[in-house]
Amino acid sequence: MRHRPALVSAATLLAVVAVPNAAAEDLPERFTLTGVVRDFKERSVEAGHPDFEKAPDSGFGLYCGNIARDLDADGKPVFVGGGRKVSWQAWANDGGSWFTIAPHMFDPSIDQYPANFGPYDSGGVTSAESFSQWFRDVPGLNLSRTLSIDLVRQADGLYAFDSATVEPYASIGGFFPIDDELYGNSAGTPHHNYHFTVEIAAEFIYDENAGQVFTFTGDDDVYVFINGRLVIDLGGVHGVTSQSVLVDRLGLEDGQAYHFKFFFAERHRTQSNFRVTTNMLLEGSDGQTITAAYD
Repeated sequence: MRHRPALVSAATLLAVVAVPNAAAEDLPERFTLTGVVRDFKERSVEAGHPDFEKAPDSGFGLYCGNIARDLDADGKPVFVGGGRKVSWQAWANDGGSWFTIAPHMFDPSIDQYPANFGPYDSGGVTSAESFSQWFRDVPGLNLSRTLSIDLVRQADGLYAFDSATVEPYASIGGFFPIDDELYGNSAGTPHHNYHFTVEIAAEFIYDENAGQVFTFTGDDDVYVFINGRLVIDLGGVHGVTSQSVLVDRLGLEDGQAYHFKFFFAERHRTQSNFRVTTNMLLEGSDGQTITAAYD
């Protein structure tokens, strides 16, 4: 009988991964990613968005497969439906280390533990049209501003941002970058702005000898695309969940620059957790703008 790998933290898993092939003194101490945060009102109030505070029909949890594997012509993710609730994530074995991965990234020729699926469900998304508004400026439906996140090199050489330890988020109890801003905080207690999305675009150089990995740990929906391809699929309204992408599996060309796109949504007023860990040196892209009305 095969035994599933023991559950361990993303930080422990990543500690065995080499940093890019450069002397430690040549690596920056930190780098900054700048993106766009968009604020929404929840579905129960006037001009509220139907997907914010919408529970999936099959209950809260992780849903994978609802997003197309390619970005659209605007560089945005596309809702296609047909996804399912995931009761156990797929695991990838990379040189003896285990990583939870998106189900469609599972390689049966080298991995042992595919995902276990439950019912088909949209993961709390009303329609393709409603989803298309998450990462676009829509007058009367959302407000937006820029947002910067610093990834700091850790003692093990990896770069990390963790809302549990970085201020001001650690002091206020979670990743709430627009508390008391834009549409303001949600009703109820704790008193935070719970309904927003984040979009970040960057580039990186692929190094075939670096064992490049990107891991997100948090909630709710998170989608990551590399070279226009979906590589992390954390859909649905769920608690803290982790997924990684092993960049060596993507068939990239050594030494070439590739696009990296990150999409995040906080849709439910319980918690907001946001942790990124990587050994990729991501350089911010100038390709993102917000409309003048939101500037």
